Amino acid sequence: MQKQNPVTILAIESSCDDTSAAVIQDGVVLSNHIANQDVHKEYGGVVPELASRLHDKNIVPVVDKALKEARVNKDDLDGIAFTKGPGLLGSLLVGVNFSKSMALGLDIPLIEVNHMEAHVMAHFAEAPYPQFPFLCLTVSGGHTQLVLVTNYNEMEVLGETIDDAAGEAFDKTGKIIGLPYPAGPVIDQYAKKGRPIHTFTKPSVGEYEFSFSGLKTSILYFLQDQVKKDPNWVENNIYDICASVQQTIVSILIEKLAYTVTKHNIKRVAIAGGVSANSQLRSSLQEIADQNGWEAYIPQFNYCTDNAAMIGISGYYRYLKGEFGSQSASPSPRLSI
Repeated sequence: MQKQNPVTILAIESSCDDTSAAVIQDGVVLSNHIANQDVHKEYGGVVPELASRLHDKNIVPVVDKALKEARVNKDDLDGIAFTKGPGLLGSLLVGVNFSKSMALGLDIPLIEVNHMEAHVMAHFAEAPYPQFPFLCLTVSGGHTQLVLVTNYNEMEVLGETIDDAAGEAFDKTGKIIGLPYPAGPVIDQYAKKGRPIHTFTKPSVGEYEFSFSGLKTSILYFLQDQVKKDPNWVENNIYDICASVQQTIVSILIEKLAYTVTKHNIKRVAIAGGVSANSQLRSSLQEIADQNGWEAYIPQFNYCTDNAAMIGISGYYRYLKGEFGSQSASPSPRLSI
């Protein structure tokens, strides 16, 4: 029996401030390159205009590196997967237009990928792979969702944040207490040196919903009250503040996840998105999974943040189904699963 040629996909991710390209062959990640944009640190957040300009600068070198590391010639590609949304319009435009131009030149299919679906599909970039169905808590700077996954790229959002996301709560808190952007990793690091001795208001929302706006306000008012008594209080208690904030956010996420698992009687759980790199969230998920006999799936760190490998994995399974886009494809900044 003659061996079939492998399916080789080039993936492009440009939804925010990371330019990434990856090569996927028969569902295996051959390369995954990311160009970060450090310029945003001095502004305390992503500046959309700067992000899109740097995507323009980075995308060709990043794609070239991905192809060379994978030892794949562009003429061997079977399709190009790209992030359609959600994301920043200017950033998405760079990736979408580059993908359309390259696909047109090579006369190969385009594959449109939902960025949030791709975060979930990152679990199929490296073994062990979860079996269906499983429940995925997707947490990032812009999204917090509980997703029921029944097959490749087949998902239902059971609940999500009604205002701010968990990642935004980390970053905004960091800005209040003077930490560099992005603050999430710094808070995680500082929390290990502190004690979660301060309590903050937890939201009361729908059974599968999240809310972090009120928590941010609670933290702000608490800190303002302490600073009135002692102007150096934040600086002198920075580690305990970080430990308390992180404990509160993680407990909100884990409690809601546990509730949803019970309601839907699903014993396979996963986390995804940038905040899934948080050490306390990872350890808390594993701990509650061990206590309840769940199967827990925690992604490798390189598949937590925005990356093209997850776009390529999602695109690969869409390719197998013949789900192709067209040259009329345009970015969808507010696209949802």
